[in-house]
Amino acid sequence: MTSLRPVADHVAAVLAGAAPLPAVRLELTDAEGLVLAEDVTAAWPLPSFDNSSMDGYAVLVADVADAAVESPVTLPVRGDIAAGQSADDPLLAGTAIRIMTGAPVPPGADAVVPVEWTDGGTETVTITLAPDPGAHIRRAGEDVDTGSIVVTAGTVITARVVAMLAAVGRGSVLVHPRPRVTVISTGDELVDPGTDPGFGQIVDSNSYMLTAAAREAGATARRVGPVPDDDATLARVLAEEAARCDVILTSGGVSMGAYDTVKAVLSDLGGVEFVKVAMQPGMPQGCGTVDGTRIVTLPGNPVSSYVSFEVFVRPLIRRLLGHVDIDRPRVHAICTRAFPSPAHKTQFARVRLGTRDGLLVAEPEGGQGSHIIGGLSRANGLAIVPPETTEVQEGQELVVIDLLAAEGRSS
Repeated sequence: MTSLRPVADHVAAVLAGAAPLPAVRLELTDAEGLVLAEDVTAAWPLPSFDNSSMDGYAVLVADVADAAVESPVTLPVRGDIAAGQSADDPLLAGTAIRIMTGAPVPPGADAVVPVEWTDGGTETVTITLAPDPGAHIRRAGEDVDTGSIVVTAGTVITARVVAMLAAVGRGSVLVHPRPRVTVISTGDELVDPGTDPGFGQIVDSNSYMLTAAAREAGATARRVGPVPDDDATLARVLAEEAARCDVILTSGGVSMGAYDTVKAVLSDLGGVEFVKVAMQPGMPQGCGTVDGTRIVTLPGNPVSSYVSFEVFVRPLIRRLLGHVDIDRPRVHAICTRAFPSPAHKTQFARVRLGTRDGLLVAEPEGGQGSHIIGGLSRANGLAIVPPETTEVQEGQELVVIDLLAAEGRSS
């Protein structure tokens, strides 16, 4: 019997030599979700000037120190400062200046009295509470100093990060681009969704599933096919796609059958290794290069194809994107029902994670056959059953890949 490659060894083979794609400069509006490829420093402090955090009145604390509801202090109002205006004239002792949120604090003022503590006057203002020194003033540089690193390379650009980048004036940034993935569908028996299949025909679900999975992982993805089971046609398509993408994915045609076109064509081209991996589902696998472009060949059964994508391809896409942690988070959950597992193979069992009596539980979802799409569609986790386990017991703790969770940290 041919020896089986351990799962970890095939992960290493798929990832061999993979590194983040060379950085490109993108407008900030196009960089969301990508990984920053440079440290970003602040060209100016944040805030860049002393400004008011409240609508109210700029005052000298000494002038209003005795203000109370029973003994309010009244001051003349010398003017208004709105956000965006300058505040060159200093505040004179014994006066107040009405000020709006975000407006610059006039020289000499050492506190802002919120309008809620006053009568809201425009000619004079009556103040009923005394502020502390510095109250309601945002000091220049209290958030960020000039020249400080505000976002580090390796950070995923989220909406929160966009706010910081924009605040320090970065209209564009260096990022690792999205990998370009081509999913090639092959087989004379395949028809597209929306077509009523004839006898012996199969609706092509794999290529649609893998294209969606690649996009969910952060790639740009397109599907090609179905390509007929013709060696010359497939060889031509592979060459065309290798020239325009970073990763090619195929599903099916990699087993030992007489009509396994993918395996036959790639074997002739060279550069692709076909192996049997000690896993269920998903034993037949292949990886390598076509004309210098990475290719991963996945098995044809839908569940096998999806599981293989999660275990091997998603980490590859995440690495090309520049992520540090490339795997989905694992959680520990209690199995709710016993099920068998094949000897000497790592099983990736479809489960549905939930809670019961305050505990995280994993409910085996449907049959575990590699063709059971219904169970796959309902599952939100993949329980990892080690090769030495042949029977998972009810109540046993399992390590589960959480399919709904985002990846780990990225910096």
